[in-house]
Amino acid sequence: MKWGMDLKSLCLLLCIFVLSALCAAEETEYLDWKGSKLYGEKNYAEALTYFEKAISQDANYTSAWINRGNAQKALKDYNGSIQSYNKALQLDQSSTAAWSGMTEAYIAFNDLSNASIVADKANQADPKSKALWLKISDGYSALKDFSNAEMAANKAKETNPANKQAWLKTGNALMSQGKFEAALKEFDGALAIDSQYSDALYKKGVSFMALGKSSEAVAAFDQILAIDPGYKLALNAKGLALEASGSFSDALASYDAALKVDPAFSQALTNKMHALLALKKEAEAMKIFAAL
Repeated sequence: MKWGMDLKSLCLLLCIFVLSALCAAEETEYLDWKGSKLYGEKNYAEALTYFEKAISQDANYTSAWINRGNAQKALKDYNGSIQSYNKALQLDQSSTAAWSGMTEAYIAFNDLSNASIVADKANQADPKSKALWLKISDGYSALKDFSNAEMAANKAKETNPANKQAWLKTGNALMSQGKFEAALKEFDGALAIDSQYSDALYKKGVSFMALGKSSEAVAAFDQILAIDPGYKLALNAKGLALEASGSFSDALASYDAALKVDPAFSQALTNKMHALLALKKEAEAMKIFAAL
């Protein structure tokens, strides 16, 4: 009888222990969910308190560490977010979200060297994480480090050769280094993926202009305008290419078309003034000059 009572007591204690563990796990999950909901509402400070409560409940809850890092990053506590992501990675080395979050924190911190190292690891965890390399390329471009911007865009391209944006960004970085022939190949690569990719056609036209190939530039801009007649940058650039070939009247028409899209487009106004001067229409040119 005594043995039976002891067995019942043991079973009862075991049930209480299991239920307590389940309740604690559910509470941790709820705290993480509540924090995620607040994060989605852009209430980052309050979201952070819930993620920290979840971690205090269960320090091995990977999701809470990642979400804590996201909230810290949103609050511009980049060092704190990197520490949170590191903790998540100690628990799960294959966490793409943690690797990605850490990369973005380093980018925000302008520590692009470490961002590149982490992006490599993120890429090992998820070979399709091309967006990280594009962000790193943008970061290097903002710092005018175009050689590394090219490197990062190439990494994105290696990750996914069908990513037209990676081809475009590689071409942009090459253009910024004065490597226009090489840039043209990248823009052609983007256009092989999407023949109507206006941004690639525009940069292709600008590269032709830099190489003194005005007729090729006009052809590229005309391709854009066949897709989007209101692309004011292409209209303005076409005017410049026409001016370079001595076609001032046609250039003037192109500037007027750009100004029809945006009457306050200062580049087109300035270029129109120059075309008018070339056509000996000084009075009209002076009216624009007075208004600028």
